[in-house]
Amino acid sequence: MSTALACGNAVILKASEICPLTHSLIIEALAEAGFPEGTVNIVTNSQDDAADVVGALIDAKPVKRINFTGSTAVGRIIARRAADNLKPCLLELGGKAPLLVLEDANLDEAVKAAAFGAYMNQGQICMSTERLVVVDSIADEFVAAFKAKVSTMETGDPREGNTPLGAVIDMKTVEKVNALIDDALSKGATLVTGGKADSVLMPATVLDGVTEDMAIYADESFGPVVAVIRAKDEADAIRIANDSEYGLSAAVFSTDIANALKVAKQIKSGICHVNGPTVHDEAQMPFGGVGDSGYGRFGGKAGIDQFTELRWITVETEPGHYPI
Repeated sequence: MSTALACGNAVILKASEICPLTHSLIIEALAEAGFPEGTVNIVTNSQDDAADVVGALIDAKPVKRINFTGSTAVGRIIARRAADNLKPCLLELGGKAPLLVLEDANLDEAVKAAAFGAYMNQGQICMSTERLVVVDSIADEFVAAFKAKVSTMETGDPREGNTPLGAVIDMKTVEKVNALIDDALSKGATLVTGGKADSVLMPATVLDGVTEDMAIYADESFGPVVAVIRAKDEADAIRIANDSEYGLSAAVFSTDIANALKVAKQIKSGICHVNGPTVHDEAQMPFGGVGDSGYGRFGGKAGIDQFTELRWITVETEPGHYPI
């Protein structure tokens, strides 16, 4: 929304049905800051009316661009509707971000970045670290250090604000994460720390030995659980990182920067960070994904391109000469 406004557009924010008050506060803050009336607008609705409301917004002739952040399933619906109207669409959808820990990685740094990437905002970030792809030769050492770190990360009431983890958005998320844990454990994964929950205060959970036959290997959790997937070697780690329909953010940890860059170039993602967390954004960075993570880019010049029309105007300064 900020980029669209900076480019001189008026915007309509279609608030989430789950947290409309949060989005309403953003609009109120912009109004109090002095934005002209009608520049920033908000529409709220019940979940039952979401499809009709979104469809009407996309169909409205004054709407020239559609920007959607959310699930891949809904993104596909919006993209089809936008295509029917021949309107450009910017989609920032789901993710299954891999963080690769290579044999020569600084494990202390990798552990810190993995814990931040996996559990910031309870894992409810599109860039969240969902897969820890660790080369087998250092996997035991990494998992032991990661367990020690994660075991100190308590969950508590976010209104008190004194714990690293707070609440997930709703019980549907709890049920989804619990089901992913059950499925993985039933197929041979090991529970390193954490576990299932019966409330929105979910513990930070680590599953080791995750394999491709487990749902959590491919499905986005969007919760405080991370899968450790052991790779035979560097080439296998790259294969695992690319074994996903998603392609938003990724990370590679290695003390050999030249080699890490070679690895990063082989990962199919819109963003890849060397020796940094998957949760990383900057104002000038072209933020966006490939595959089921959507298309289009926020940030910097790329963001300006998304919310403006490129035009060409000529001026003739001499009398014209034409063949007919």
